[in-house]
Amino acid sequence: TDSFGVARTGARWLTLLSLGWVIARWTRSRPRSLLDNQPLEGLLRRLIDIRRIESMLEGGHLDALAVTASSYGGGQHLTFYQSLDHIVPWTRSQRKAVRCPIGFDHLLASAAIPFVFPAVALSVDDRTEYFGDGSMRQSAPISPAVHLGAQRIMVIGAGRMHEPPGERHQRNSDYPNLAQIAGHAMSSIFLDALAVDVERLQRINATLALLTPAARAASALRPIEVLVISPSQRLDDIASRHLGSLPGPIRGLLRGVGVSGEGETARGAALASYLLFEAPYTCELIDLGIADTLARRDEVVQFFGWNTAESGEAVPPSE
Repeated sequence: TDSFGVARTGARWLTLLSLGWVIARWTRSRPRSLLDNQPLEGLLRRLIDIRRIESMLEGGHLDALAVTASSYGGGQHLTFYQSLDHIVPWTRSQRKAVRCPIGFDHLLASAAIPFVFPAVALSVDDRTEYFGDGSMRQSAPISPAVHLGAQRIMVIGAGRMHEPPGERHQRNSDYPNLAQIAGHAMSSIFLDALAVDVERLQRINATLALLTPAARAASALRPIEVLVISPSQRLDDIASRHLGSLPGPIRGLLRGVGVSGEGETARGAALASYLLFEAPYTCELIDLGIADTLARRDEVVQFFGWNTAESGEAVPPSE
């Protein structure tokens, strides 16, 4: 997020957006994204020992791990998974599974927010394809966990699953700028499919509950317990209070697409929330996550099958 890095990537990208690709022909350089994710790659490699995945599988602490990404070239949504037991790869409409060792490139591809971070090259069926964020074209986010054998699923949402009752009014009546449109599109990509898939799972559970034991045994479907914990507040509202904590070069870059103001007067906060990795914002998210989980304490205890001691603390069952 230093000035040189932002000028090299994002500023040039915005310039080309406004002045056309003729500049790219002159410079023979076409930027690939608004921001550079090499520092993120360095952080992952420094903090994560990727070899422990295999040891966790062999020790029985982990049954399987899946990371999803979307192919820009092939157009399919892929689930890359690693497991000790043999799990047959599955194929559905516009999505399929690929068994392979999970590496840093899979993590970077899964987190490559479109336009913001560059696509990542991955090898699939002896050919190279470029991938972006795993939420794109993911019509069934819970599906990989089901295919990998999960009987209970805990979902931690990154946005509100349901809006509060009543109509949400726009803070101003001005025509939406590029940042507001982009933020709305991002929310559609990252949040809507999860809420729909949770509702689908709950409907299947309700339908199976109406069947006789014999009919359920004859069905390929099975009931799956699901616990969803999602933010009780809108993250873009929280982000609007912390736009000032973004690094100066990033604030300048976002101003170019319409992010401005702070608090009640903020515009484009939804887009900025995807880039707000600053402590004031993330700490407020952590506090919100703790509060939202404690508000669902009884459900969490029941979901994990913990016993409640006389002190009121949840105690995991002994081996």
